[in-house]
Amino acid sequence: MIITPIPDTGDLFSILLLAFAFDIMIGEPPAALHPVVWIGKVIDILKNAAPVAHRKIYGIFLAMATITFASGIGYLAMVISLNPAVPQTLGYLIAAYFLKSTFSIRSLLAPAQKIHDDLVNENLKSARSKLPIYVSRNTSKLNTGQISSAVIESLSENFVDGLLSPIFYYVLLGPFGLVGAYVYKAVNTLDSMVGYRDTTHLELGFFSAKLDDVLNWIPARVSVLFIAIAALFVGISVNGGRMAGFARAIKSAKVEGHNTPSPNSGYPIAAASGALGTRLEKPGTYIIGDRYIQPEPKDIKRASQLIGTASLLSVAVFCVSIYIFANILNIY
Repeated sequence: MIITPIPDTGDLFSILLLAFAFDIMIGEPPAALHPVVWIGKVIDILKNAAPVAHRKIYGIFLAMATITFASGIGYLAMVISLNPAVPQTLGYLIAAYFLKSTFSIRSLLAPAQKIHDDLVNENLKSARSKLPIYVSRNTSKLNTGQISSAVIESLSENFVDGLLSPIFYYVLLGPFGLVGAYVYKAVNTLDSMVGYRDTTHLELGFFSAKLDDVLNWIPARVSVLFIAIAALFVGISVNGGRMAGFARAIKSAKVEGHNTPSPNSGYPIAAASGALGTRLEKPGTYIIGDRYIQPEPKDIKRASQLIGTASLLSVAVFCVSIYIFANILNIY
């Protein structure tokens, strides 16, 4: 009989801190060694095999097969890292590597600085060429303010997809946190690859898109608190100081969080709009913070400070949550 090793509170805590340190100091692993790239390849194979008929049903199979594959990665990483034959330090590093692969803040913030530099140097062509890493909209005619807005919107939205949600499910599932993080990452990757509304993907990605909405529902709303509190720490508000930025972030999310087509993305975007005091707009789709002026390149730096601080706060809060769940509430 095979006995699955179960991590304790110290394991979960240490692995999360190490994973965040990996992300800040090292960044993304090479594509060949990146578990999320492996997940993407599985999706590609299954997507290319999709039938002409019954695509919605096949889309459910595609999603469940991908989730099963991703769960296996998380489970095997957990088992290997906790194997008695593996030294504890090495085990922590293995688990942290796999957890880190489900989130990234460094690769979210670094391109923003490059686009900021292009805009400051009035190199719109270069800025537009870099923008597709953040958004899928047509960038060929965007002006400086619209480019700045697109970057700020993406920083805010991807704070949820790229960091908060994977860690949320890591903490929520406790001893099986790596599995939880990989289930979420599978769903999020599915949504990014097949969750479109064009004729090719509408039925195939329907289930994946809806599942992504469900899994991001709580983290998207929790993100408002982290963004608002971050405004208190970094003092990036333009009118009324730190407390005014905090209050506007909460109010904007409450009033305008539903303005985007997605049921979730509007909340972190609206919170950032209020905290920064900037108008954020996807032309022809939505406007958030209409009472504010269009952002400038300097606002990209302010947004990076805001989201970077919110990321640090979220990791700190989740570490405390691990301790509370395990030692006070006895949930784990």
